Amino acid sequence: MGNAAIAVGLMSGTSADGIDAAVVETDGAGHVRPLAFHSLGYTPDQHRRIRSAMRRAMDLPAPADDPQIDAVAEELTHLHAEAVNAALAAASVKPAEVQVVGFHGQTVAHRPERGWTWQIGDGDLLARLTGIDVVADFRSHDVAGGGQGAPLAPVFHRALATAARLDPPVAFLNLGGIGNVTWIGDGDEHILAFDTGPANALIDDWMRTHAGQPHDAGGQTAAAGRVDDAALRELLANPWFDAAPPKSLDRQSFSADPVAGLNLADGAATLTAFTAASVARALAHLPAPPHHWLVCGGGRHNATLMRMLAERLGDVRAVEAIGWNGDAIEAQAFAYMAARHLRGLPISFPGTTGIDRPRTGGRLFRA
Repeated sequence: MGNAAIAVGLMSGTSADGIDAAVVETDGAGHVRPLAFHSLGYTPDQHRRIRSAMRRAMDLPAPADDPQIDAVAEELTHLHAEAVNAALAAASVKPAEVQVVGFHGQTVAHRPERGWTWQIGDGDLLARLTGIDVVADFRSHDVAGGGQGAPLAPVFHRALATAARLDPPVAFLNLGGIGNVTWIGDGDEHILAFDTGPANALIDDWMRTHAGQPHDAGGQTAAAGRVDDAALRELLANPWFDAAPPKSLDRQSFSADPVAGLNLADGAATLTAFTAASVARALAHLPAPPHHWLVCGGGRHNATLMRMLAERLGDVRAVEAIGWNGDAIEAQAFAYMAARHLRGLPISFPGTTGIDRPRTGGRLFRA
């Protein structure tokens, strides 16, 4: 704790619904003390521009200069600066008191099988806008070394589990646009993590297309529908679920085509069941069933999804049950990882991304 300093973490996930900013005091090791959290939502127009950049990026053979994507990157960087300032105001902390900002950026395409991953956002510009050193581009070093580049939050999940003295094995389940699980066993290095499949992405797209709503609030639409078993079987037939980890997904990796002929409620119910069933399929890849599943990310607000998960997994609870803020954890993780970067500590491991050995990640941009 003697090396603890104030850090800000930023996260804009695959749901592309806004920016989470977390202010923490951390040493990048065992000490993490949350100070403040702020969420800045995207407008519908901003969301559309981000989704358009994602589609454009997926059509390119590799990351490249692109006027449309570059414009979105600059816009997002300015919005992230706003989020930093708002979070610091909430914490009553001045920029001069902050050691580093961990800037994830916005993933527009994730193609580890091609040797690249693409997060947009200008770390140099953010450092100049905030007056704070920035660590950005967290994933590229891992992918260049043969890793999946995701998930990265497990190193932070391990720190939380250790600090809370949770009885292993325990699983953290993050339900953003994509779902990912972190399994933590007994011992510092006994950690396994991988993407489980779509979490909110297909449900959100379905609701936006068929109901003009950004998501299924509370899972109410799914609760009113019936699961179409044939469509669910078709969704689960993807061989990706049987592939052994390490493995990670892009937001565009799965299609909702099997539910195309269903009504609004039945489609939402089936896609929600698909998310729950895909998490249950992950059990086959874990060394032992977890005692507890601790859920963070937006999906924990979906009561229908949480019920379906509990039916398949047993003890499933939102992280608020043990006193954490489930909206803040991903942003806090990037503050923690930025602190680890400054100390030369690893953020990815063979059991989390498939990298050959523990490696640090990120690029430092001086203010």
